[in-house]
Amino acid sequence: MMEFILIGTLGCHLCETAEQILQELGIAFEHAEIMEHPQWQTEFAWLIPVLWHQPSGLWLGWPFTAASAADFYAEHKTA
Repeated sequence: MMEFILIGTLGCHLCETAEQILQELGIAFEHAEIMEHPQWQTEFAWLIPVLWHQPSGLWLGWPFTAASAADFYAEHKTA
């Protein structure tokens, strides 16, 4: 189970930008398709891309910067 999940959808240019930010920071994450999760559609539809920290249930919604993503990662990663 991956600790960080990037919730988005195919063809979303903002999701592609978020993915690039996370890759440049070296943050390991899995992709999750929002359309496969009805609960996420209700909760995050207008917020994607969303970086979700699965163990805590906390999330960082778009727009986020490299700095805010790095801070979120540092605050929530487990050793």
